[in-house]
Amino acid sequence: MEEQLHEFEKQLGFTFNNSLLLKQALTHRSYLNEQPEASVGNNERLEYFGDAILDFVVAEVLFRRYTNLHEGEMTNMRAALVRESTLAGFAASISLGDYLLMGSGEAATGGRERHTTLSAAFEALIAAIYLDQGLPKTRDFILHFVEPELQHAYEVALSKDMKSRLQEWVQGHWHHTPAYYTISTNGPDHAKTFTVEAVINGKVYGVGEGRNKQVASQAAAQAAMNNILAHEAPDRDIS
Repeated sequence: MEEQLHEFEKQLGFTFNNSLLLKQALTHRSYLNEQPEASVGNNERLEYFGDAILDFVVAEVLFRRYTNLHEGEMTNMRAALVRESTLAGFAASISLGDYLLMGSGEAATGGRERHTTLSAAFEALIAAIYLDQGLPKTRDFILHFVEPELQHAYEVALSKDMKSRLQEWVQGHWHHTPAYYTISTNGPDHAKTFTVEAVINGKVYGVGEGRNKQVASQAAAQAAMNNILAHEAPDRDIS
């Protein structure tokens, strides 16, 4: 076990002062069912603490870096960065599942690849790093994974937010719901461009393009909102 911990520390790029914290972060509850005499508990308490630390660090970087975003947009962006599937991907990138202490039954049924297990272990690892190394090291560890995802999360957050704004406005003033239709897809598989229309009650109000449907829909919603505010009276009924 000690050799396994040292191997994982090499992947992390630093050595724990208290190796028991790392061991606990890697201990799934199923392991203790088979090894009740184990020297540490499972990682669930660390997972709880790590979740809070992760939320704080991500919220801080969004607050400092994206000064143009309001609260709702930052909330959407943070949700994209800390959701279970994203964290499981981070965990998989450092082969975290391979180092988990896990019961044989849990492992045999795919526990080492299960998103719920991987995301929980990743959060537990964050807490262990914080308790052992302090906040600066923990922040660096988190941002190593989060930084490459920021631009995509930014696009998704704006997409959700602009579509929400348009929907709220249209439903509030015209009692209709916008619909989005992909009208064309161009380019090679690795660099496609999508064109999307924003349609309200059968009329096209905006057209947008983007590298995926979400971005194109956001652009279409923005174009529709601009068109409405420029040409339509707020109390006009378009039915």
